[in-house]
Amino acid sequence: QVQLVESGGGSVQSGGSLRLSCAASGYTFRPFCMGWFRQAPGKEREGVAALLRDGSSTYADSVKGRFTISQDNAKITLYLHMNSLKAEDTAMYYCAAGPGWLTGTPECNSAHWGQGTQVTVSS
Repeated sequence: QVQLVESGGGSVQSGGSLRLSCAASGYTFRPFCMGWFRQAPGKEREGVAALLRDGSSTYADSVKGRFTISQDNAKITLYLHMNSLKAEDTAMYYCAAGPGWLTGTPECNSAHWGQGTQVTVSS
Protein backbone atom coordinates (compact mmCIF):
# COMPACT_ATOMS: atom_id res chain seq x y z
CA GLN A 1 0.00 0.00 0.00
CA VAL A 2 1.44 3.32 -1.11
CA GLN A 3 1.70 5.99 1.55
CA LEU A 4 3.13 9.51 1.60
CA VAL A 5 3.64 11.12 5.00
CA GLU A 6 4.62 14.76 5.31
CA SER A 7 6.30 16.38 8.30
CA GLY A 8 8.22 19.50 9.20
CA GLY A 9 5.54 22.16 9.00
CA GLY A 10 5.12 24.79 11.66
CA SER A 11 4.86 28.46 12.44
CA VAL A 12 7.70 30.84 11.63
CA GLN A 13 8.20 34.54 11.23
CA SER A 14 8.66 36.17 7.87
CA GLY A 15 12.20 35.60 6.65
CA GLY A 16 12.51 32.31 8.47
CA SER A 17 13.15 28.82 7.17
CA LEU A 18 11.56 25.40 7.34
CA ARG A 19 12.34 22.00 5.87
CA LEU A 20 9.46 19.76 4.90
CA SER A 21 9.93 16.02 4.56
CA CYS A 22 7.86 13.41 2.76
CA ALA A 23 8.45 9.78 3.54
CA ALA A 24 7.20 7.47 0.80
CA SER A 25 6.47 3.81 1.38
CA GLY A 26 4.93 0.99 -0.60
CA TYR A 27 6.82 1.77 -3.80
CA THR A 28 9.00 -0.81 -5.50
CA PHE A 29 11.01 2.01 -7.03
CA ARG A 30 10.94 5.78 -6.92
CA PRO A 31 7.99 7.27 -8.80
CA PHE A 32 8.81 9.12 -12.01
CA CYS A 33 7.66 12.41 -10.51
CA MET A 34 7.52 13.57 -6.90
CA GLY A 35 6.67 17.05 -5.81
CA TRP A 36 4.92 19.48 -3.53
CA PHE A 37 1.78 21.48 -3.95
CA ARG A 38 0.07 23.83 -1.53
CA GLN A 39 -3.35 25.16 -0.88
CA ALA A 40 -4.35 28.14 1.25
CA PRO A 41 -7.91 28.72 2.48
CA GLY A 42 -10.01 30.23 -0.25
CA LYS A 43 -7.29 29.85 -2.86
CA GLU A 44 -6.68 27.40 -5.66
CA ARG A 45 -4.17 24.63 -5.37
CA GLU A 46 -0.69 25.69 -6.52
CA GLY A 47 2.13 23.47 -7.64
CA VAL A 48 5.27 24.47 -5.77
CA ALA A 49 8.05 22.21 -7.03
CA ALA A 50 8.52 18.91 -8.82
CA LEU A 51 11.50 16.60 -9.00
CA LEU A 52 11.79 13.94 -11.65
CA ARG A 53 13.54 10.62 -11.38
CA ASP A 54 16.39 11.92 -13.56
CA GLY A 55 17.05 14.71 -11.07
CA SER A 56 15.58 17.57 -13.05
CA SER A 57 13.36 19.98 -11.16
CA THR A 58 10.89 22.76 -11.79
CA TYR A 59 9.61 25.48 -9.47
CA ALA A 60 6.72 27.87 -9.31
CA ASP A 61 7.82 31.41 -10.10
CA SER A 62 6.63 32.49 -6.66
CA VAL A 63 9.22 30.31 -4.90
CA LYS A 64 12.18 30.33 -7.28
CA GLY A 65 15.38 31.25 -5.51
CA ARG A 66 13.84 30.62 -2.09
CA PHE A 67 12.75 26.97 -2.11
CA THR A 68 14.81 23.92 -3.03
CA ILE A 69 13.45 20.45 -3.66
CA SER A 70 15.68 17.47 -2.99
CA GLN A 71 15.49 13.76 -2.31
CA ASP A 72 17.12 10.87 -0.53
CA ASN A 73 16.95 8.13 -3.11
CA ALA A 74 17.85 5.36 -0.72
CA LYS A 75 14.78 6.06 1.39
CA ILE A 76 12.50 7.56 -1.26
CA THR A 77 12.21 10.63 0.91
CA LEU A 78 11.45 14.01 -0.59
CA TYR A 79 12.37 17.34 0.97
CA LEU A 80 11.40 20.94 0.47
CA HIS A 81 13.85 23.45 1.88
CA MET A 82 12.07 26.75 2.31
CA ASN A 83 14.04 29.93 2.97
CA SER A 84 13.08 33.59 3.14
CA LEU A 85 9.53 32.62 3.91
CA LYS A 86 6.80 35.16 3.33
CA ALA A 87 3.29 35.50 4.72
CA GLU A 88 1.93 34.50 1.32
CA ASP A 89 3.64 31.11 1.67
CA THR A 90 1.16 30.25 4.41
CA ALA A 91 -0.74 27.14 3.27
CA MET A 92 -1.19 23.44 3.74
CA TYR A 93 1.65 21.73 1.90
CA TYR A 94 1.12 18.34 0.31
CA CYS A 95 3.56 15.81 -1.07
CA ALA A 96 2.52 14.13 -4.31
CA ALA A 97 3.88 11.38 -6.49
CA GLY A 98 2.94 9.86 -9.79
CA PRO A 99 3.96 8.28 -13.05
CA GLY A 100 3.77 11.47 -15.05
CA TRP A 101 4.73 15.11 -15.08
CA LEU A 102 2.69 18.03 -16.33
CA THR A 103 5.44 19.09 -18.70
CA GLY A 104 7.06 22.39 -17.90
CA THR A 105 5.10 22.89 -14.70
CA PRO A 106 5.94 22.25 -11.05
CA GLU A 107 3.19 19.59 -10.95
CA CYS A 108 3.20 15.83 -11.05
CA ASN A 109 0.41 13.89 -12.70
CA SER A 110 -0.24 12.62 -9.23
CA ALA A 111 -1.51 9.19 -8.39
CA HIS A 112 -0.93 9.61 -4.66
CA TRP A 113 -0.60 12.40 -2.16
CA GLY A 114 -0.30 12.77 1.58
CA GLN A 115 -2.41 14.35 4.28
CA GLY A 116 -0.45 17.58 4.28
CA THR A 117 1.54 19.64 6.75
CA GLN A 118 0.62 23.19 7.73
CA VAL A 119 3.03 26.06 7.19
CA THR A 120 2.16 29.38 8.78
CA VAL A 121 4.31 32.46 8.24
CA SER A 122 3.63 35.54 10.31
CA SER A 123 4.68 38.97 9.13
